Amino acid sequence: MAQKTSKAQPPVTVDGLARDVATVLKSMGGSAHQAMVVDCVAAMKRQRGESVTADLAARIVEVFEHYRDLFFRPFGEGSNRWALACDFA
Repeated sequence: MAQKTSKAQPPVTVDGLARDVATVLKSMGGSAHQAMVVDCVAAMKRQRGESVTADLAARIVEVFEHYRDLFFRPFGEGSNRWALACDFA
């Protein structure tokens, strides 16, 4: 008799910038305006002694779009407010 095997979904690998974004959103109650997230991530990077490049805002938007399983727009497409889609550990 053939045994059925279920394929488990691999865990989502999250880069450091996505982690920073999730940390900021979590600290703000789960959602915030995109500009506020950019400002807070920049502050976190400066506190750690990391450089903040001019393209940080664009890179954060790319993170939001790339990790749509982690982040969503609670007020729909076209909104600049983002929220955590799940409990991010």
